[in-house]
Amino acid sequence: MFGKTITHITLLAVNSTKNILRISYPIILTLVAQNIINVTDTAFLGRVSEVALGASAVAGVFYFAIYMVGFGFSQGVQILIGRRNGETNYLEIGTIFNNGLIFNAILASILFVSTLFSVDYVMKFLVSSPHIYQASIEYLDWRIYGYFFVFLNVIFRSFYVGITQTRVLTISAFITAITNIILDYVLIFGKFGFPELGIAGAAIASVIAEAASTVYLVYHTYTRMDVKKYGLVARLKTDFKTIGQILNLSIFVMFQFFISISTWFLFFIFIERMGERPLAVTNIGRSMYILMMIPASALSTTASTLISNMIGAGLKEEVIKTTNKIIGIALLLVSPVIVIALIFPELFAHIYTDDPSLIMASVPVIRVVCFAIIFFAAGNVVVNSVSGTGSTQVAFYLELATLIFYVSYIYYTAIYNTQPVEIVWMSEFVYWSLIGGLGYLFLKKGKWRENKI
Repeated sequence: MFGKTITHITLLAVNSTKNILRISYPIILTLVAQNIINVTDTAFLGRVSEVALGASAVAGVFYFAIYMVGFGFSQGVQILIGRRNGETNYLEIGTIFNNGLIFNAILASILFVSTLFSVDYVMKFLVSSPHIYQASIEYLDWRIYGYFFVFLNVIFRSFYVGITQTRVLTISAFITAITNIILDYVLIFGKFGFPELGIAGAAIASVIAEAASTVYLVYHTYTRMDVKKYGLVARLKTDFKTIGQILNLSIFVMFQFFISISTWFLFFIFIERMGERPLAVTNIGRSMYILMMIPASALSTTASTLISNMIGAGLKEEVIKTTNKIIGIALLLVSPVIVIALIFPELFAHIYTDDPSLIMASVPVIRVVCFAIIFFAAGNVVVNSVSGTGSTQVAFYLELATLIFYVSYIYYTAIYNTQPVEIVWMSEFVYWSLIGGLGYLFLKKGKWRENKI
């Protein structure tokens, strides 16, 4: 009884605004550093050509869709670790972590081989511009080697987020960012005696940067953490029961994330058919959007792990209250960035290109992105809260229902009745308002309180 009281008090303290921010800010810094890669690639390639800028969008989202399969599995790892952490069942965390590493390493190998042999056919079928097609293949031929590193990195990330010790992720991400910036400059433009590789240089730089992050995370975990407490000293032995538990949670998240990002890939394919200029504008909008997502994305991750920890400690009554609080914090944090971007959109566009006409063409999309972030901030917290309850199957069904409307909208505005690119971007309002609204209704009325994982 005494131990239970201490756990209750501790988790109520973590549930405070101060401690939500304490857990979130290292994740925010991590996402800032990770997105420096995205901004740097887009900014450098925008000074190579509009084709390179547009192709990096198509190829980048293709890579991201495959990456989200591994990331989806890691979400199951994170939810389970968070639950065991809330139960103070620390030794079992090591079993979950070790088997997460084994499974994702195998998954990375399978996806690498399948992508290697299929990407040329997929891109040739989907991309209409021969220039965009050629540049996309040039990028992906190198970029897919990153699967071997990033699929391991997300399992380490799940471990640290699950035990709410997220500061190490900040250092890891800054190692990734600094490595990428330096190598982007050297390899894209051919500096210091290196060949000028253009878009292929951006891909190589990203892979090496992800590998540097892997080396750091392995070193820190096995030399600085209490490996005995968390059972990390155990031999890497496959436990199919544990993998089955993780998959039971994550399989729907894996499908959900893959389908979601694949649909976003379809969004870029539709816009590519509108021309190279709309695609270049969209890549600038994408980079801005991902950059502005950072505070809300970090808080969404915090929502998932806090809720999993709270349910593990028997605090189910705190879930909706915590979700509301985190939505409020997310909206508060994104507001200053939205205001600045609305007032100075040209300044933000200039980060990515020096072409005055491209800057002006990007302004309407940047303004739409600013308002879309409001819907994203609330909707993403809600979806992650649903997953944090262990209701990953429900989150998947919400995704499917929402994507029907989302795809219909982008097809109508980009292909069937072609509208300006900023109108196509309003699809983000459709997506996040629907999935957020349905997710919140489930939190209020659903049967997630009966879940046992």
